[in-house]
Amino acid sequence: MAQDDFYKNLSPSKDFAALTRSGAFTPLPRDWMVGCCDIVNSSELIAKGRYKTVNTIGASAIAAMINAMRGTSFPYIFGGDGASFAVPPEFADTARDVLSRLRSWASAEFDIDLRAALLPVSWIRAEGLDVTVARYAVSDAADYAMFSGGGLTWAEQQMKAGGFQVAPAELPDPPDLTGLSCRWNTIPARNGMILSVVVQPVPGAPSGSFERITSEVLAVAEQLQRSGHPVPAEGPDFSFPPPGIDLEARIFRGQGSVIWKKLQVFLISAFAAFALSRKKPLAGFDASHYRHMLAANADYRKFDDGLKLTLDCPEEVRAALADILERAAAARLVRYGLHQQDEALVTCIVPSVMRDDHVHFVDGAAGGYTQAALQMSAGMTSTVA
Repeated sequence: MAQDDFYKNLSPSKDFAALTRSGAFTPLPRDWMVGCCDIVNSSELIAKGRYKTVNTIGASAIAAMINAMRGTSFPYIFGGDGASFAVPPEFADTARDVLSRLRSWASAEFDIDLRAALLPVSWIRAEGLDVTVARYAVSDAADYAMFSGGGLTWAEQQMKAGGFQVAPAELPDPPDLTGLSCRWNTIPARNGMILSVVVQPVPGAPSGSFERITSEVLAVAEQLQRSGHPVPAEGPDFSFPPPGIDLEARIFRGQGSVIWKKLQVFLISAFAAFALSRKKPLAGFDASHYRHMLAANADYRKFDDGLKLTLDCPEEVRAALADILERAAAARLVRYGLHQQDEALVTCIVPSVMRDDHVHFVDGAAGGYTQAALQMSAGMTSTVA
């Protein structure tokens, strides 16, 4: 198998719960490269109400890598205030260039410090950890990478300590972020709250304990309508002008004028609003079908060296999950964080609205995964937005 075919040739699973079972994940080739990035002091930006910006910059690494890889399949995962991915060794320079330009762009355009790191899988394995991957098919048209083995978490920790750093580009030439968008309204909770859940295994915990605990958590979530999916089946609402118009104009202006790009986004959004208001397709674009596919393709649950969920749920479900996780934490089996808020948001990568393979990253709209992970790291377990 060619190195760049490794991920493409992994068979996607349509059963999310099956990813808790032994053998569901496959080790990455040892000479592959792992890249990651996240925003420094993202909690301060969240406190200022800039979490849409945080999410968009977090997803920008994925959009930029998809465009730079030019059709080569590779695993990636969205983390709220950052992202991680893995690529074959022949794309190491590509990944370094993308991360370098992203750092300069985020600083120049948004005054945001984005840190980034890149290292070989073999270096992670030398620490006694691994990077294993699986593919989860959310629909017939889209799938997402799931990661296990502890290697991504270790790489992110090293990045935050200054290790394996990718320096910012000297000339801040913006990366190609074609497809990245942020035009949808936030999504209000329909069943009480939007709950962000982050659960990680404690190193040295007995074999099988994490799988058992995640199975219990997922069994509770499965009792919810659509397993707690926070995006309505008919898709989120769209208002005009969209709330992300200023942000999107700054993403795509390149070296040009923000005002001119804002006008372009305004006109595109006007067409989108008109198309979404119709009951019939317009110029070949079926807005109703697109919105249904958006919901079907949304990544509201994932494995990222642990379990991450964004659930629309009532208080009794939050309490049930907290009970399971608190008992597991007391037994030193897991670390966890819960963060509840009133809304969810989606950040999208849409290569073409005429295809069904668009992907949509779901997070809580008031800190989401970032705040849940912060509570976990601080030894706390729950916070309310």
